[in-house]
Amino acid sequence: SFTISLRTVDNITVMIQLRPSVSPSCQIRVKNVIRSELKIKPGENVTFTFTCSTPEKYFVMEIQKNIDCVSGPCPFGDVNLYPLGLPRLNRTFIWDVKASTKAGLELKFSTPWLRQIEPGETCPDFVSYNINSCIDMATVNIGTFCRNGSVSRVKLLGGVVMSLHLPWDSPLTTSGFNIANRASIKRLCIIESILKGESSVTLMSPNYPLGFPEDELMTWQFVVPSNMRASVFFHNYSLSNCERKEERVEYYLPGSFSNPEVFKLSDSQPANIAGSFNLSLQGCDQDAQNPGILRLLFQVIVQHPQVDENVTHLVDLSKEWNMTVTIHFEGWPSHIPLMSQPICLICKDPRTCDRVLTLVSGAVYKISFLCKDLSRLRITAEKGISCVDLRWCQRKIYSLSVPKAITQLPIQLHKFIWKLLAPDLINIEITSPSLKLQQHVPEQRCNTSYSYGIVSATPETELNVGVFCPGGSIEKIQMRNNITISLKTFGKGFLNESNQQDLKMSFVPHIKDECTFTLSPDPKAKVYLQTPNWPYGLPPYVSISWYVIVPSKQVGRLEFSKDRMGIACETGRAYVNIKEEALGAEETVRREDELLPKPRNMYHNFWVNVSNCKPVDKTQLTLQFWVTFADKQIDLGLILAVVAGAGVLTAIGLTVCCVKKKKKKSQNPMVGVYNANVNTQVPGKQGLFTKGRKNNESHVYAVIDDAMVYGHLLKESNGSVTPEVDVYRPFDGPIGSLPPSPPPLSFRKDIKCSSNTEELPTLTDTDHDTYTFAHQKSGQSEDNEDMNEKNNGDTNMSLLENKEQDGLV
Repeated sequence: SFTISLRTVDNITVMIQLRPSVSPSCQIRVKNVIRSELKIKPGENVTFTFTCSTPEKYFVMEIQKNIDCVSGPCPFGDVNLYPLGLPRLNRTFIWDVKASTKAGLELKFSTPWLRQIEPGETCPDFVSYNINSCIDMATVNIGTFCRNGSVSRVKLLGGVVMSLHLPWDSPLTTSGFNIANRASIKRLCIIESILKGESSVTLMSPNYPLGFPEDELMTWQFVVPSNMRASVFFHNYSLSNCERKEERVEYYLPGSFSNPEVFKLSDSQPANIAGSFNLSLQGCDQDAQNPGILRLLFQVIVQHPQVDENVTHLVDLSKEWNMTVTIHFEGWPSHIPLMSQPICLICKDPRTCDRVLTLVSGAVYKISFLCKDLSRLRITAEKGISCVDLRWCQRKIYSLSVPKAITQLPIQLHKFIWKLLAPDLINIEITSPSLKLQQHVPEQRCNTSYSYGIVSATPETELNVGVFCPGGSIEKIQMRNNITISLKTFGKGFLNESNQQDLKMSFVPHIKDECTFTLSPDPKAKVYLQTPNWPYGLPPYVSISWYVIVPSKQVGRLEFSKDRMGIACETGRAYVNIKEEALGAEETVRREDELLPKPRNMYHNFWVNVSNCKPVDKTQLTLQFWVTFADKQIDLGLILAVVAGAGVLTAIGLTVCCVKKKKKKSQNPMVGVYNANVNTQVPGKQGLFTKGRKNNESHVYAVIDDAMVYGHLLKESNGSVTPEVDVYRPFDGPIGSLPPSPPPLSFRKDIKCSSNTEELPTLTDTDHDTYTFAHQKSGQSEDNEDMNEKNNGDTNMSLLENKEQDGLV
């Protein structure tokens, strides 16, 4: 059983009642009377028991002491938890002190002092204090506090209602505060906070989050060691609708010659304050019809002076245009660090500091940092480039590099964003002439210190072109619509590589595809490419092209990662087109319902185009392909065929020579006239000729066999010893500077190559000139006429064929 005996002079009332929303499974028994609540008044002595063994689950207790400081003396001094011997229930001690508004009351807390919390927040040990100020008939909630903080004293005008909430198992036996009488403070309240060492305190205006009383004044006093630095940050505030006066905050700062310094709540608050200071909140006369709410939640952070607090960094943005630079803490803006975490401040001047500082182009700044660890800070910058008239901006090349004003700061660049705006019929071209770009794909990941994310956007759609980094094969990207390029850094390596940036952009006329890539790979490279918007698929009706430049003396092998596109079209058709830039090259086209081309060799520059339809639900067009480059290999079969052909021609030549010698024995010696204008030098490489082919006689035969040319005249003269004599006339028709090469075998109309058959290497004419023998065969004159029409004076015909067509023989 429990016995509570209350003295009349103590003016204490004890109330035991059921907890809200708890079933009455436990009762109170007083002299065999069962009841659900018990009230013990001053001067009463009551003995009672509970009908259950765990009454703390069902009952709460309230102990209220009334203190009248208006009609009699106040019992100032330490406040005790009385009466003793109370049952172990969740209990609340309430001290209701009535006092005149002409006097002030002071609540002084013993260490470890108090910490203010927001409404609804609970204390770790479930021990909390609540302070209410009573002025006339109005009650103002000064705040709710936990133990272990920096709030050491609260001074109030008029009466006060102080509450202490203890859990049933709390070992606390003292109230932790005392009450003292003070002179009038002429304001609602004064809250004192003692900050030792590096620390922070979060405080709220009375009645928070409800409104601060109309036209009231209150003060926070901060006791800070003179060798420390304090900074004030307003995290949440709102203003009321004032009819008279203006809501403001006033500071009394150490060393200031203009105290009090007045700030609006929307201003950046003072920082880097050396020593103790006061902060006051002043309300106004509110509009009776629409008063609004004045409230404030703020934080004061105390730090050691930084070693380089007097070191300033010059940020010259005077020559920049349409650019902003934001210096912020890591994770901003999605992640807000806890107020208890160490803070880094960026200062525009000694008193204007904040966790986030934004600089704009066209100005010069001198900034400093109040931060022990600068690695926790980041820079995010944004620059806009636009073109209205193509005639003005088409010839201009813009450099997409990070300005030195940013890279010279001791802060890591997190992201630099270029927003490129182009009107209709004007497109954007991005180039990387020297470094070139590599597309980040699973098979070929970027491992550089930075990368570019490129997004093409319209008001209706957004196309994520991809992520790219330097050191690849992409030399140029042309895109329609507005473009956003985001340079993102990884680690500290970007500071060393920032001087090598070569990304540039320009505005170009309209292009037909949404995006066109131009690739200039290095020899023996392997390039992986994939469609934009990976892995979510190309938007409907979007067309993307890749133009691949095959290196000299190299062959590229094109392969797709899968054998089908993997989509079904609801409207339209999806296509993959492959076209090699060679004379007579056929275009390979595949629809979405066909197999993609098998791996093939590409001997010339080529195009790959992917055009999307409107796919049915749950199907997306995503394609990945790669091109591998290697040296061209000489075909052994072709070499053997050439050697065999040369052998056959040699055998035929020897046979003809033998026949000629037999004929010459029975005939007169051959007759010919020497032509002094003939160049008898053996043809060689183009670079060995001192004249062009049109100006020399390298195509003229120097010796003519009379038996072949004039044989029929000898027969008509019946073997006369004085045959007619003729002079050989050089050919003076149109002649090219280089002898043309025959078209590659794969491009001849009479040869049909399978799409899966590898093409033979193209024969070039750079090493040897091509000449033909003049041995006419039966049935060849018609072919010669067709050849003459096709070649239009080509010099790969023999001299005798030209003469025969001219009717000279």
